[in-house]
Amino acid sequence: MIKPTQAILFALKFPTLTGHCARTLAHTMGEKPLDSVLLQTAKAIVPALEPGKHKGQYGCIGIIGGSFEYTGAAYYAAMTTLRTGGDLAHIFCTNDAAVPIKSYSPELIVHPFLDDPDAVNLIKVWLPRLHTLVIGPGLGRSDNVMKTVADIISLCRDDSSPKGKKLLVIDADGLFLVTSKPELIRGYPHGAILTPNAIEFSRLAKAVMQENWEPTSTPDSSGVLELAQRLGPSITIVHKGAVDVIAHGGSGVVAKCCATGSNRRCGGQGDLLSGALGLFYAWASMSSHQLTYPGSVVAAYAACMLTKQCNQQAFVRHGRSMLTTDMIKEIHSAFNCLFEQG
Repeated sequence: MIKPTQAILFALKFPTLTGHCARTLAHTMGEKPLDSVLLQTAKAIVPALEPGKHKGQYGCIGIIGGSFEYTGAAYYAAMTTLRTGGDLAHIFCTNDAAVPIKSYSPELIVHPFLDDPDAVNLIKVWLPRLHTLVIGPGLGRSDNVMKTVADIISLCRDDSSPKGKKLLVIDADGLFLVTSKPELIRGYPHGAILTPNAIEFSRLAKAVMQENWEPTSTPDSSGVLELAQRLGPSITIVHKGAVDVIAHGGSGVVAKCCATGSNRRCGGQGDLLSGALGLFYAWASMSSHQLTYPGSVVAAYAACMLTKQCNQQAFVRHGRSMLTTDMIKEIHSAFNCLFEQG
């Protein structure tokens, strides 16, 4: 592991899609290009498909989200975990979101009790089965659901049993909750990745650092790192934008993913990212590979690359008609291109 004071910048850039994963070197570290080191590490954490494995060992991811207004977001996140190579995806949603989500795909395991008065206990029994919790896609902002999610995060924080050390990915309305109550995630011991866009980051920075932060798609890396450090050594921030900035609070690692996607901004792309990130985070934690960088950084790097590669490929096919469902269809070829060739 690198020294906590050492901040490392890398950049990865894909040119317009030509059918190959062309890359340009941005920075180097010693004799090896950083993009090469991180790409090889991301490849190394992808588990080999072996006959002796059983269902669930390649990733069992929980999605806490899905509400009456926003059923698609939880679906996108969950389907991305499956299409990326996870075995099982559980969605914990409100009762009125369950039937629509179930109708989208028979592969999803849907638990319709996020707004149940006893939701915490109903969800608690499933937590030991899950490698990562992705909190926020389509969550909504009703008071009772916000309280339930806050209680679940607190429950995960306090559980230090082998199966209780839950990795978290927090996005969308999950970030709204953390912004209103930063203490929920500050110092979270088991590892959490927050994925704000420019506006969400500015609000979170103001809540945590008491500083005004002008929203921008190309943020100052030092500010992203400072926010991660203020929240704790096990916290990673992924500031989404034209350039994705990844910062790990404990190690001081700062990474930039400059992969080229497209200028099409259809809704749901962030849900694809959070779903992929939940699975890569689980793989990093389970990997026997010796990691040079924090697993959360490797996972974020891989998920950002995959999302933008899917975006690029889908845009080539569909142009301005592209939807997130089109991006999900590109996961197999994009994943193969990035992580299973060479």
